[in-house]
Amino acid sequence: MGADDTDTDTDFDLRHRADQARIRELEARLEESEETLEAIRRGDFDAVVVETPDGERQIYTLESADRPYRVLIEQIQEGALTLSAEGTVLYCNRRLAEMLDVRQERLIGQPLQAFIPVEDGPLLGRLLEEARLGVARGELSLATDGQNQRMPVYLSLSLLARDETVPLLCGVLTDLTEQKFHLSELAGANSRLKAEGLERERIEDVLRQAQKMEAVGQLTGGIAHDFNNLLTVIKSSSELLRRPDLPEERRRRYVDAIADTVDRASRLTGQLLSFARRQSLTPTIFDLRDRVHRITDMLGTIVGSRIRIERIVPEIPCFIEADTSQFESALVNLAVNARDAMDGEGLLTLRVQCGIVQPAIRGHASPSVSFVSISIADTGCGIPPDRIGHIFEPFYTTKEVGKGTGLGLSQVFGFAKQSGGNVEVTSEVGCGTTLTLYLPEVEGRPTENQEAASWNVASESLSGGGRRVLVVEDNVEVGTFSTQILQDLGYETTWAAGAEEALRQLAEAPIRYDIVFSDVVMPGMNGVDLGRAIRDLYPGLPILLTSGYSHALAEDGRHGFDLLQKPYSIEDLSQKLRQSIGGSGVA
Repeated sequence: MGADDTDTDTDFDLRHRADQARIRELEARLEESEETLEAIRRGDFDAVVVETPDGERQIYTLESADRPYRVLIEQIQEGALTLSAEGTVLYCNRRLAEMLDVRQERLIGQPLQAFIPVEDGPLLGRLLEEARLGVARGELSLATDGQNQRMPVYLSLSLLARDETVPLLCGVLTDLTEQKFHLSELAGANSRLKAEGLERERIEDVLRQAQKMEAVGQLTGGIAHDFNNLLTVIKSSSELLRRPDLPEERRRRYVDAIADTVDRASRLTGQLLSFARRQSLTPTIFDLRDRVHRITDMLGTIVGSRIRIERIVPEIPCFIEADTSQFESALVNLAVNARDAMDGEGLLTLRVQCGIVQPAIRGHASPSVSFVSISIADTGCGIPPDRIGHIFEPFYTTKEVGKGTGLGLSQVFGFAKQSGGNVEVTSEVGCGTTLTLYLPEVEGRPTENQEAASWNVASESLSGGGRRVLVVEDNVEVGTFSTQILQDLGYETTWAAGAEEALRQLAEAPIRYDIVFSDVVMPGMNGVDLGRAIRDLYPGLPILLTSGYSHALAEDGRHGFDLLQKPYSIEDLSQKLRQSIGGSGVA
């Protein structure tokens, strides 16, 4: 170690010892000052003279020692007071006198109870009792202006620590008038907001009801218009058929007109049920690419030669499970809508994508399953933003009178929703519109094609061959007509007016019948429940259901039963009966 290092350590030790001496000196002065101040407060000295390090002398008295505290108490904006144990005012600051509007000297010696309303007296007594044990807090009122006014205050009391045996209480009174006013304003504002919210909800309910009634009016008006047109053809043709001198050629023409009109009425009700998601679908698994390839040629015929169709499909299979006829109808409706938007000339693009995520559409969250999409884009006029929200409404159309029913896109919407998917529309005025149909993707092989078997049955004789049919129909007119048709077809019939009666007929002679032909919509037990009961009781007995609409069928398909849609032709009825009997009635 060198000489320089030794000098450095010595200097450090000297400074350290000096600092410690200074600290001891300051601690001694602090202790002396505290003892002096305490002695002054006890009254041991009238005054103490202290000489500062620079030689200046300072005189400390009780008044000068407590002056900062007195100034503080007098300047605060809270009412401060000292009470006896019984609640007598021994001291109060200027702020408390202002709060009570009483001079300070007049407050001294009076009980605090004198400035408290009668109803708050028990509360004050409880606070005084609690304060004698420690700390007490509570909200009460001060009586001001000759007991005519009430000032809300918050009182905080505590036991004053002192050597004397007589306890004293010190406390603070906080004026709550402003806070109460603001709370009252907030409560009023909150009440107004609630009232405004209720009024807004009422107005929104009225608006929704008005919109609902407008939609119902539009729907019923459209139905009435279309059905009145159909009924006009049927009524006129049936009246003309009554003429005895009508030529055979014209008779056949009117009969054909009635049959065609019934088909049109059937398609119309089918479109309405599709929009309402109440149609009974027959879903099958198929490759979307193959179906698009098959239908493209037909779409070319529908849209015309001036519209070029571009088809974009993936190389891998895209399987979906849906009703094929309804799917094709949806594509046709989309193509027709695009054709009209392009005024018969432009580019129509069909694009198929698989393994995609359906986006959030119209505020609905995106499902987590995989979807297949098929979009049809046109180069037409586009849809104004204020009309996009209405395009799926039934009978809503922007086309000229007689050029559209307004049911095409509603059928697409209903089919998509009932099949577990959705429809998205994007459009720009003057640039075109893209409608995208999303359907859940499935795995597996395509469902076997049953069409060949159906056509083979159709080519056979319509004769029932004496087979026995239990007809279940609650409507008298329909039941009578159905049994008459079946008898004309060569079947033996028994008519039951309901499911319970049908079960009684079967219990009496279960082997008597070759098939049960039942309506679905009936009071009490419906046709689906009847079919299940028969399937459990008589497993080998075929069942054929018929319906124009059924909530049960719309929710869960055919439930494993053969189904004949109303309205049906005699050929369809005979075909379905023979198919059900031949296949034991299992779909």
